[in-house]
Amino acid sequence: MTESPLVWPDATRASAFSAWLQAQTAPHGLLPETVHPASADASFRRYFRVRTADGSSCIIMDAPPAQEDCAPFVKVAGLMADAGLEAPRVLAWDRAQGFMLLSDLGARTMLEVIEQQPEARLAQCAYDLYRQAIDALVRWQLASQPDVLPPYDDALLSRELALFPDWYVEKHRGITIDSTLRAKLDGLFAQIKDSNLNALGGARVFVHRDFMPRNLMVPESGEPRLGVLDFQDAVYGPITYDIASLMRDAFISWPEDFVLEITVRYWEQARKAGLPVGDDFGEFYRAVEWMGLQRHLKILGIFARLTLRDGKPKYLADTPRFITYARATCARYRQLGPLMVLLDEIEGNETRVGYTF
Repeated sequence: MTESPLVWPDATRASAFSAWLQAQTAPHGLLPETVHPASADASFRRYFRVRTADGSSCIIMDAPPAQEDCAPFVKVAGLMADAGLEAPRVLAWDRAQGFMLLSDLGARTMLEVIEQQPEARLAQCAYDLYRQAIDALVRWQLASQPDVLPPYDDALLSRELALFPDWYVEKHRGITIDSTLRAKLDGLFAQIKDSNLNALGGARVFVHRDFMPRNLMVPESGEPRLGVLDFQDAVYGPITYDIASLMRDAFISWPEDFVLEITVRYWEQARKAGLPVGDDFGEFYRAVEWMGLQRHLKILGIFARLTLRDGKPKYLADTPRFITYARATCARYRQLGPLMVLLDEIEGNETRVGYTF
């Protein structure tokens, strides 16, 4: 099979990579001629796959140190391994140049496996995979310790929420945020942050921060655990975040009954394991939805920034999904009615209200 050639931004980095790869060839049994692109993400990181002499493969991370710090990735990879998760093992790391050799968790994401299912098998396949995802999430959260990862605190929540007005509303939609609109947003953001920081007694755990099917790998053989990727931004924060991320995904949407079913399964399993999810599922689900709302607004801002600043327009195509998520949450809680009106004004829609709570 002919592999796609690697494309480098400059000859100096290409030369540095070639020299680094040559140094790793003998110790790890690599076949340098087989290096080919594996994937890229929303950051400056790129990933290559390289075959090995024993018939397996490894992953190479190309993370230019001027833009990417790999130290958090290495730290969290170790935490995940200690927690019993299937995460990439760091086999070699040139910190100064930003090249890393990793164990390969396979080429099939949970998202791809679900999308490839025939209609007759889709429901059962999705249910089985989401139960495996819950297993991994509970295992990760049970390993939580304070003062190990950065705190998901008011300051970080504020910076994330600011992405929505700064990038989505002003720069993407072209709407000027005057003092009146700013005051409305500030008041709404204060409510959202208060819920996210104080719901469920302020329960804190390790938070992956992008725990979703595109970052979960389905093993090729007998390994029973899903592989976990893209965890370098992990923090210590609200226990509701990762289940909200899993069920309100950036790239696939599910009917409300399926979202509820999997969330209930997570809550039951987490409670049985002794995690601080509370004894009232209704209270827990409200906290999940308000946490999810913060994430939806943040992602709208991030996707606009990826398009306008970083030249990656494909992400903006998924913004209607997050507007839909956000409107659905706002429609269920009277306190969020003003935010739904604002969203509809921004999107040019007519507001229809039917609160549940």
